[in-house]
Amino acid sequence: MITCYITYEIHPDRIEAFEVYAKAWIPLVERFGGTHHGYFLPHESANDLAVALFSFPSLAAYEDYRARSFEDEDCLAAFRFARENGIVRRYDRTFLRPVLEGDLAPLKAAMA
Repeated sequence: MITCYITYEIHPDRIEAFEVYAKAWIPLVERFGGTHHGYFLPHESANDLAVALFSFPSLAAYEDYRARSFEDEDCLAAFRFARENGIVRRYDRTFLRPVLEGDLAPLKAAMA
């Protein structure tokens, strides 16, 4: 599994519009086989920072989603909404390998 961690620099006066954009992408990612972990908007922090996390079974599955998103009518509408409303100044994508299950045994073995 691969998790895409996106940091957005957003327009601080357009947070509500960014939230519309964010809510649109959650079902779109899921439509293409991903698991969306949500968007995180400014609150008691920098007023121009937002984060999104979503996972795909593999980097190849993510790349397939990206390619297909440029042909999907709803995805294109979301891209257009962001562009026309000037909500995203820039963004960066980072790919991470999630650790989702806990296990104390390796720690205990290492400490023995």
